[in-house]
Amino acid sequence: MLSIITLSILVLLSIVLIVILTSVTKLNAFASLFIVALLLAMVALPDKDVVQILKEGFGSTMASIGFLIIFGAIIAVVLEKTGGAISIANYILSKTGHGKAASAMGITGFIVGLPIFCDSGYIIMSGLVKSFSTKAKIALPFIAFVLATSLYSVHCLTPTHPGALAASGILNANIGMLILLGILFAIPATVAAFFWIKWQTRKNTYEETEPSKGEIGNEGQLPPVSLSLLPIATPLVLIAIGSLLAVMKVPESNFVLKGLAFIGQPIIALLIGTFLSLFLLKNRAVKSINSILESAIEKAGPILIVTGAGGMFGMVIKETGVGAYAGEFFLQTGLGLAVPFLIASILKTAQGSSTVAVITAASFVAPMLPALGLDSETGKLLAMISMGAGSMMVSHANDSYFWVVARFSGINSNTTLKVYSTATIVMGIVTFLCVWLTSFFIL
Repeated sequence: MLSIITLSILVLLSIVLIVILTSVTKLNAFASLFIVALLLAMVALPDKDVVQILKEGFGSTMASIGFLIIFGAIIAVVLEKTGGAISIANYILSKTGHGKAASAMGITGFIVGLPIFCDSGYIIMSGLVKSFSTKAKIALPFIAFVLATSLYSVHCLTPTHPGALAASGILNANIGMLILLGILFAIPATVAAFFWIKWQTRKNTYEETEPSKGEIGNEGQLPPVSLSLLPIATPLVLIAIGSLLAVMKVPESNFVLKGLAFIGQPIIALLIGTFLSLFLLKNRAVKSINSILESAIEKAGPILIVTGAGGMFGMVIKETGVGAYAGEFFLQTGLGLAVPFLIASILKTAQGSSTVAVITAASFVAPMLPALGLDSETGKLLAMISMGAGSMMVSHANDSYFWVVARFSGINSNTTLKVYSTATIVMGIVTFLCVWLTSFFIL
């Protein structure tokens, strides 16, 4: 039996190895997580059934989040292919006016970012960024980075996205409540980024740019905004109702409330959103629907595999007992919620992927929760948001999203580092401070 000190060193080395494999050697995230989980299990748990531990970690994660990722991917693909996301952006701009184009892009990014991954969302909306910048005579970096950070905030904090989903499964947190809290805490992050970017780009002069060819200019081709919003808003409303009823503990005799509680479960709510998204399709033939489903499954497949591998790595760490020991140590430091935040921050900055950072952090933090006093439902939720805040810091040159933002906006990397990367630091710190202050009232 290895000593707890030896086990702790092995776990730390395994995390360092994940960082090296994903960021230095550029090895696929699934392969990195699987190899490291297997090696750690073989070395640290020689007396246990290694294969069974790996299967249990992978399977339990898939059971908790698999359907959510698939349904979310279908909604995202439909919004992308039908122009629903562009329709929402145009509608918001028509209400705010060209003078507030940056605010319009921020609101659009926040809404569109709920079902769509930040990189996909930015690629879809990048044409509108250049068009809005030209029409409103607003500096391109201002409007581009506002869109980038609003998409990024919900990507890191809400479990409609793979990192937060996988981490919530590892921590066994209430996904419905986490979606609502994630959206709530993403608001101050987005607002803080907006004002930081506005201040950073205050001296920039407007330069004429050509509208992107990626923009869908003919609004007659776009679906109605009400129909575009339906697959996003309906699941959120249903989940909010379901979470509220879960807190209230619905009586068995009330079938209406039981029915609402059933459709308010995240899986059922997203399934309903998926059906509603199909109304955006002009061609609803089986062949057309199959094409959408195949695209979504192709998109969801790699994400499912990575999140499952993250759950597997988490199960191995849990079996070593290092997390509980580390929790006792950190408890004496009085850091509390800062522990999950700092771990996720270090991992994100070191290897670039918010998804890998939050999954790895959750694997490390989960066994610490009792020692940190965060094993209650509320404690798990706050720990999750803290890790989400940490997974925002710092998006720089080792993050693929950084390059998506720079290349699709046509802004040089130095400006992107100066404005966008520093904005992600502000977002992470502001979000964590909000979580920390909230903990005094609800924890």
